[in-house]
Amino acid sequence: MSAMPRERALALMQQYTASEPLRRHMYAVEIAMRVMAERMGGDPDAWGAVGLLHDFDYERFPNDAHSATEEHPAEGVRILAREGLPEEMQRAILGHASYTGVPRDTPMARALFAVDELCGFLVACALVRPSRSLADLEVASVKKKLRDKGFARGVNRDDVIRGAEEIGVPLDEHIGAVLAALRPHEAQLGLGVP
Repeated sequence: MSAMPRERALALMQQYTASEPLRRHMYAVEIAMRVMAERMGGDPDAWGAVGLLHDFDYERFPNDAHSATEEHPAEGVRILAREGLPEEMQRAILGHASYTGVPRDTPMARALFAVDELCGFLVACALVRPSRSLADLEVASVKKKLRDKGFARGVNRDDVIRGAEEIGVPLDEHIGAVLAALRPHEAQLGLGVP
């Protein structure tokens, strides 16, 4: 499978996404996906491109109705197909939104689902800390915040838990691995600046 070059994926993401927080989310998912590829025997460039592109159409084609075939992510995948993105990568992007009905039947697809909501949740956890950093964020604190339904309400807790289950990793271990992946890049994610 030939990955879309990162420069092209980044240009598409920036062309379609003006929101800096959404761009940072896609950077976080790209970072996590590269690490997941190394852990699960995948191609870090292909997996990283999927992470960088998975929500690139979200601003332009919001999908409040959760249509399986219209808006995000279906519209974005149609654009990516015209760009020559391989079908496995297209299916992984479609599968990260359960409402599409596209099965997560590859390690790449399961990994994307596993890191997407978790990356957003970890950033939210860091932003409420005095340090605004991932450096002093512990797995136990993340799990405590997961139980607090009033915190980061937009994050689907069931998806976080199901994501770890789908890749066959205990939740604590999965949270720790994604935290470790993101920590060295927190400046790019807008973190670490009180």
